[in-house]
Amino acid sequence: MKDVCGFRRGFKPPTMYELQTWILKEEKNAILFIVHEAKLSWIETGCSIMSDGWTYTNGRTLINFLVNNPKGTYFLKSIDASDQVKDAKLLFKLLDEVVEEVGEKNIIQVITDNVSAYKTAGRMLMEKKKNLYWTPCAAHCIELMLEDIFKLPFHTSVFTKAKKIINFIYGYAWVLAMVRKFTGGDLVKPAVTRFVTAFLTFQSLFGARDELESFFTSRKWKTSSYASRSLGKNVRNIVLKSKSFWPGVVYMLNATKPLVIVL
Repeated sequence: MKDVCGFRRGFKPPTMYELQTWILKEEKNAILFIVHEAKLSWIETGCSIMSDGWTYTNGRTLINFLVNNPKGTYFLKSIDASDQVKDAKLLFKLLDEVVEEVGEKNIIQVITDNVSAYKTAGRMLMEKKKNLYWTPCAAHCIELMLEDIFKLPFHTSVFTKAKKIINFIYGYAWVLAMVRKFTGGDLVKPAVTRFVTAFLTFQSLFGARDELESFFTSRKWKTSSYASRSLGKNVRNIVLKSKSFWPGVVYMLNATKPLVIVL
């Protein structure tokens, strides 16, 4: 856009035919040159294969494969692995094909998620390819640790109460508007993973404790229709009267913060 703005009036953009022919060809050649240089660096320094998978709402699972080394990270390809993601043998075959494509002698490690099928596939890969390592994704391992921590009975109780507060606030437009007015912002803090989002939301909730208490003791709240509802009373009691909730939030933050910092 900056280059286009640099031209004076009368500039004629490329035609659709030019974009589809020589311009596209030049761009493709430029990208192929970058990829060629990257492949040469894989030979020089070695590289890591990284897989990144996700599942759509329709159940379809895609896996992106990337190659990383000191020169940077490059996208290799994307595969529909819906029929393979839960089968260790099929995953092993898939990983083996990627290794062959990049070149076994160039690869130091293959990094994947830490679920059981990938664990088995990784061990099978190391048995066949003696000069490389299978490495579980550190971020995924930490996410699983956070999941286990949140499942502990004490944390589950605190988590359930926190969700009740958040769902109540975000479930009613008037309540949300008033809380935003009292706190000066949002309580929910989206992040890259589910449990990091939970941690940041807990942190935000604790940081806004005084403001939430002020809201639930304010005249605006007391005169609202929500104050007489059973759910409203329940949430108010959690914020103002629960002896275990706020200490529980602090305990949970202290328990999970060292892991979240790593992420």
